[in-house]
Order: sequence, then structure tokens, then C-alpha cells
Amino acid sequence: MAASNELHEVLKPFYQRASEAEYRLASLEAALAPKKDAGNEELLKMISELQSELEAVKAEHVSEKKKASEEVKKLHAENAKLQYRITHLVRSLKEADSKLAP
Repeated sequence: MAASNELHEVLKPFYQRASEAEYRLASLEAALAPKKDAGNEELLKMISELQSELEAVKAEHVSEKKKASEEVKKLHAENAKLQYRITHLVRSLKEADSKLAP
């Protein structure tokens, strides 16, 4: 038992220094924690804003794509009508030319 008491007495300063180091480390971590959280909060806010902007741009893109698709359909329909008119005009011209030719 005497040896264990002597060992305890020899190790006592090391335990005390370790406790002080743990205390200082805990205070430093506590002091840095709000700064870390503030930085993280700023990053999270920025990420959230960027995600919102991305969603808005995606929605706008879908809307513009839909409008473009509708315009293409309208143009195809108009083109078909014009092709039909051209066909009939060419036919009418040929008929008129054949009537004028002797």
C-alpha cells in the first residue's frame, strides 16, 4: 500500500496538469464554438439562397421551354398552311399558263 501511495503522490502533479489542460481546452473549444457556428450559419444561409435561386431559374427554364414548344407548334401549323397555299397557287398558275398558251 505504501508503494501505491508513493505512486499516487508521484503522479499527482501529472493528474493536476492534465486536469488544467482539459479545462483550458474546454474553454478554448467553448470560445471557438460560436464563431464556428456563425460561419456555418452563413454558409448554410448562402447555400439556402443559392438553392432558392436555382429552383427559380429551373422553374423559369421550364416555363420558357414550354413557351418555345408552343411557338414551335404554332410555326409548324402556320408552315403547313403556307405550304398548302403555295401548292394551290402553283397549281392555279400552271392552269392559267396553260389557258394562255396557244
